[in-house]
Amino acid sequence: MKNFNNILFHAIKSMYYTIVTDEKARVIFLSKNYEELLNIKPDDYIGRPVQEIVENSEIPRVLKTRKEEIGHLFTLKDGLTVVCNRIPIIDKGVLYGVISSATFYDLNKVSPLNNQIEELKKENMEYKKRINELYSKQQYSINQVIGDSDKISDIKNTVVKFANSNLTFLITGETGTGKEVFASAIHNLSSRKNENFVKINCAAIPKDLLESELFGYEPGSFSGALKSGKIGKFELANHGTLLLDEIGEMPLALQSKILRVLQENELERVGGIKTIKLDVRIICSTNQKIEEQVEKGLFRRDLFYRINVVEINLPPLRERLEDIRPLSKFFIDKTNVSYGLGITGLKKEVYALFNEYKWEGNVRELQHVLERACVTAGSGPLKLEHFDFLLSRIYKKDRIKNDKLNDSLNNITAEVEKEKIIKTLIETKGNKTLAAKLLNIDRSSLYNKLKKYNIDI
Repeated sequence: MKNFNNILFHAIKSMYYTIVTDEKARVIFLSKNYEELLNIKPDDYIGRPVQEIVENSEIPRVLKTRKEEIGHLFTLKDGLTVVCNRIPIIDKGVLYGVISSATFYDLNKVSPLNNQIEELKKENMEYKKRINELYSKQQYSINQVIGDSDKISDIKNTVVKFANSNLTFLITGETGTGKEVFASAIHNLSSRKNENFVKINCAAIPKDLLESELFGYEPGSFSGALKSGKIGKFELANHGTLLLDEIGEMPLALQSKILRVLQENELERVGGIKTIKLDVRIICSTNQKIEEQVEKGLFRRDLFYRINVVEINLPPLRERLEDIRPLSKFFIDKTNVSYGLGITGLKKEVYALFNEYKWEGNVRELQHVLERACVTAGSGPLKLEHFDFLLSRIYKKDRIKNDKLNDSLNNITAEVEKEKIIKTLIETKGNKTLAAKLLNIDRSSLYNKLKKYNIDI
C-alpha cells in the first residue's frame, strides 16, 4: 500500500498543471510544472485558499455545484491557455475536494483535433444549408403568410381557390407588401410545387439583356455570348412556375414576344430556329399602376388582359395595422434564431408608436426596423427607447408639407406640438405625469392634447 501511494503521488506530481484542493477549497497539492509556473514551494501553498494561489480559479464553483467541468478553457499565469478538466472528489455522497488538471498543455499541439472540429463545422454548415434549401421551398405556404386582417384573409382565400389551376396571376401592390411571398405560396399550393420556381426581376436587368435572359440564346448569337449558349428563364421554369417580377418595367418591344409565348406556349431562343414547347405557370407582379400605363400606351393592352386573369392587390401595411402584431412576432422570432437573441416581444406603447408611423416601406420596412431594435436590445421586451430612430421619420412628410407656403401657421404649430409630445412620452417611457411636468403643462391639459392629436402612447 505504501508503494502504491508513492507511485500515485509521483504520477499526479508529473501531470500537466494539476491542482488538488480539499472540500473548503484549500490547496493540498500542485503538480511539479504548476509549482514551477507559479514559482512556489509546498510550504507556500499547502493549506491556503486556492484563489490566493490562482486568482481566477474556478474550483470554488465546482465545490458549490458538485458537478464536473470537462473541456473548459483556462488561462494560466503566463498567458498560456489550456484545456482544463475539473472533477469533484466524491465518495458515497461525501465531498472531499476537487482535482483540476490540464488535458493539453499547449493548444497549438492539438491541431489534429482542431482540424477535425473544423471539418465537423463545415459538415454542420453544409447540412444546415441543405435543410434551409429544403425549408425555403416550403416556407411560403399559405399558412405562413402572416396576417389576419379581412383584406389579407380575402386574398388568402383567393390564392387557395385558384393556386392549383394554370391561370395566370397578376399580383399588384406597393414595394415591400409581400408580392414575392404570395407568389411563392401560389407555387407551393399548386401541383407544380416539386418543380422549379424561377424568378426574374424585369427592372433589374438591362433592357438589351432581358430578352436573352428570358428566352436564352444559341452559341454565337451576339458579341459576348457564351460559346455553349445559354438556357433562358422560361425553359428553366418548364413544368414549374415563372415569376415575372416588376413586369410593368418590361420594354414595350419585348412585350409582344412575351405575349406570343403565353399564347402559343412555345419559344425560340435568341439566334435560334428551333421551336421549344413550354408548360409554364406564369405569375406576374408589379408596383406600378399598370392600367394607367396601358392608357398611356406604355404597356400593351392585350398583354395586360392576358396576364390579368386572377388579380390580387396587396394592401399597404398602413391599411391593415391589425396585422402588425402577428407580423412583429414572426419577425422577432426569426431574428432571435438568426442572431441568437432573446427578445420576448413588444411593449404596449411600442404598438402605439407603430400605429402612428406611415410604413411607406410596408412589411419589409417593419422587418428591418424590428431587426435593428432586436440587435440593439439583445434580450427582453422591446421598449420605446429601442425605436428612437423612428422619431425622425414619423412626421418627415408632414413637415415637408408644412414648409409649403400655402400651409397655415396653425398647422405648422400643431405638428411641432404633436411631435414634441410624442418625443417626451418616449423619453419618459410612457409616464404621462412626468411627461406633463417636462412639457410644463398640467396632466389634464396633456390628456386633452393626446385626445386632440389622437396619440395613444
